[in-house]
Order: sequence, then C-alpha cells, then structure tokens
Amino acid sequence: MTSINLQGKIAVVTGVSQGLGEALAKRLVQEGCQVIACDINEEGVKNVCKDLHGIEPYALDITDYSQCEKVAREVKNKYGHIDILVANAGILLSGDIQSLSSQMFQKVVNVNLVGYFNTVKAFAPMMLQQKSGSIIQINSKSGKVGSYKNGAYASSKFGGIGLTQSLALEFAEANVRVNSICPGNLLNSPLWTNSLFKQYAKNQHTTEAAIREKYINQVPLRRSCEYEDIENMMVFLASDLSSYMTGQAINVTGGQVMH
Repeated sequence: MTSINLQGKIAVVTGVSQGLGEALAKRLVQEGCQVIACDINEEGVKNVCKDLHGIEPYALDITDYSQCEKVAREVKNKYGHIDILVANAGILLSGDIQSLSSQMFQKVVNVNLVGYFNTVKAFAPMMLQQKSGSIIQINSKSGKVGSYKNGAYASSKFGGIGLTQSLALEFAEANVRVNSICPGNLLNSPLWTNSLFKQYAKNQHTTEAAIREKYINQVPLRRSCEYEDIENMMVFLASDLSSYMTGQAINVTGGQVMH
C-alpha cells in the first residue's frame, strides 16, 4: 500500500522568510525532508532556519534567472538531485486599472509568473534527468476566478495555471509531475492582517471588519483557509499517493470555488 513517506527527500521551497512559505518549509522538515529554503529576504530566511535541523537558507531573487541557476547549481553540487520543488514566492499589489500603474502590474506578473518560470527552468533539469519529481506551485483561488480591483494578481495566477498545465504535458514522459494548489483566503495570516485588509478597505471604501465579514460570508464552510490546509495538500502532492496526478490546479477554498 502506498503511503505518505517523504523521509530523506530533498525539497526546494521559495518565499520562505515569513507566512505561508515559512509554514510549508517547516512542515516538510517535520515530514523528514532536507529543505533548501530560498527567499529574496536573506536575513528573514536565515531567521526562519535558525535552530532548525534539516533546513538551510539561500538568498534568491526569483525574478533574476541567473540567481535561480546559481542556487540550482549549488544544490546539485551538494545533494546531486532534488525530489520536490515548491514554488511559493509571490506578491500582491491591489488596485483598479486606473490606480494601478503599468509598473506595478509588471512587477506582480514578474514575480508571480516569470519568477515561477525561472524557478522551474533552473531546478527541473535535475528532476528530468533522474526521471522523477514533484513540482508544486502555490497559486490562488484568484487563478480560477477574477478578483475585484485585483487584476494584476489574478492575471499572474491565471497565467501560472496555464504554465503548470503546459509543464505537466512537457514533463510527463520523464515522470515529473507539476500541479498547483489554489488556496482560499488566508484571513488569519500576516499578509491579510498586516496588509490586505488595509488595502481592500481603502480600495472598497469600507472598514477592515467589513472586509473580513465579506470574505468569510463567501465561504460555505464559514472559516478562513489556514496554513495547515495548504500544508496537507502540499504533502499529498509531494508524495507517491498522488503519483497519477499532474497538470491539476486543486482548490483548497472551503467550497468557495468549485471548478
């Protein structure tokens, strides 16, 4: 019987200096992986890795392909291969088309879509050579449905699903699987409590409390998406339990999005 066993696997995770990325990296350590933790915030990722065994920090700006290539080369020299790649790094800048500058739009797409491309392009050759591996992109429910006054983010995430499906077709013969996770709103995360509630309240001319109530009311299960919900799906997709799944964009939204 197939089971979840990630003991001894080599995993690369991007966007690890805080929030969801930190939680995903730590969960993989708990599952027995050796984790290469990457983030543009070098000090932040070092703090995450401090006092933890089985995880080491790397400074990485995913929008710079030469940096991705350099880190991939260092990982290959040290470990020889990787088994799991979690493309989590991303940003969100909200605003309607009148207030959102072209530069802001390009920045979001550059990090969320081009950065995803750069990461896979740099690390996938190891998987293709060994003819095994699982690539997991952290996408969003906004990769499935439009997002009010949030067009840059939604555009980048729609594009991410297209890239996931295309790479899944490209890598299938090498037994390298590529899937996306589409979380619902992580309303209790620092991203929301420190930033998004303020952005959305300003954009929608209301209060932060009203924004929270609005988003909770959209979820049939009537609760926020939590880090553990995403961690559990990541572990499943990283394991052999999902060996017949590729090219999927899996909703973890409490029923908010069902396609």
